[in-house]
Amino acid sequence: MFLRLGATSFGGPAAHIAMLRQETVNRLGWLTDTEFLDTVSASNLIPGPNSTEVAIHIGRRRAGIPGLIVAGVCFILPAMIAVIGLSWFYTHYRNLRPIANVFYGVKPVIIAIIVQALLGLASTSLKNKYLIVIATAACIALHTGIHELAILAIVALLTLRLSSSQLLSAPIALLSMFLSFLKIGSVLFGSGYVLLAFLRTEFIERRGWLTETQLLDAVAIGQLTPGPLFTTATSLGYFMAGLPGAIVATVGIFLPAFLLVAITAPLIPKMRNSRTLSVCLDAVNAASLGLMAAVTIQLTRSSVVDIFTGVVAIVSILALRRFSLNSTWLLLAGALAGLARTTI
Repeated sequence: MFLRLGATSFGGPAAHIAMLRQETVNRLGWLTDTEFLDTVSASNLIPGPNSTEVAIHIGRRRAGIPGLIVAGVCFILPAMIAVIGLSWFYTHYRNLRPIANVFYGVKPVIIAIIVQALLGLASTSLKNKYLIVIATAACIALHTGIHELAILAIVALLTLRLSSSQLLSAPIALLSMFLSFLKIGSVLFGSGYVLLAFLRTEFIERRGWLTETQLLDAVAIGQLTPGPLFTTATSLGYFMAGLPGAIVATVGIFLPAFLLVAITAPLIPKMRNSRTLSVCLDAVNAASLGLMAAVTIQLTRSSVVDIFTGVVAIVSILALRRFSLNSTWLLLAGALAGLARTTI
C-alpha cells in the first residue's frame, strides 16, 4: 500500500496526507480520524518531512518497528528511483537544446509553486502580529547573512523562555555530504519548501558544491516525480557524486525522520497537549516561513530572467490561486512553453 502511494502521490505534503487518510482511515480502517490527527500533530512537532513521518507513524502503529521501516522505505523508494533516473538523464543530456528549453520553462513555474505554498502556509501559520514579526525578522536575517540554523535556534530559545515566564572541495567526501544532509534532516521544521533555504546555504553559499541552476533543476526533478519533496536531496546528491551521492543524500535526509518517529511516537498524547511546545512550534513555523520567503526571493533572481519567464511565473501563480491545479500539470505546461518559446 505504501509503495503504491509513494509511486502515485503527486501534489505535495497536503495531498500526500489526504491520500494517506483516504487509504488508512476510510478504506482500510487501520486508524480512526482522531488517531490519524494524532500522527499529523506529532509529525508537526518534530523536524523532517511531515507527510513521510505520517506514513512512518502509521507503519509503526500497524506493525511496530518493522512496520515503521517498511512504511517509510516503501513511501520514499519510488520517488528516489524516479529522481535518480531523471537526474542521470539531466546530467548526461542537459546541454541538448530541447532539455535546456524544458528547464527554461519549468523554472518560473517552480517559483510560482513555492510562492503558492508560501501564501497557503502563511494564511494558516501566521495567526497573529507576533508571528508575522518573527517571519519578517527571519526573512531579513537570512538576507543579512545569518545562518538559518542560528535563526531557528534563537527563535525557539526566545519563545521557550517567554513561554516559561508567561506560562569537498573535489573529490567530494561522501561522509561529509552524509553529515550535511543528516544535519538538515535533523533540524528542518515546516514545509518541504523550507528545505530550499537550508540546501542553498549549505551547498551553494557555504560549501560551493552546487550552483543556483542545479538547485532549481533538482527542485524541478523533485516536483516532476511523486513522493516527498525531500527527494530533491537525492537529485542534488547525484549531481555532486553520482549514484553513491544520491543514495548517501537520501539516507542522510530521511534517517532522522525514522529515528524521531520511533522516539516520539509513545509521547504523542503529551506532545499534543503541551502548551509550551505548541507556542514554540508556532514561532518556529513562522520563522521557517520567513526563511522560505527569503530563499524564494533569491531563487527568483535565477529563474525569472526575462519577460517570457516573468509571464510564465505570473500566469502560474494566478492559475494556482484561481483553479487549485495539480502542480504536475503546470510543470508540464511550463516545459511545453519553454520548448515552444525556443522553436518559434
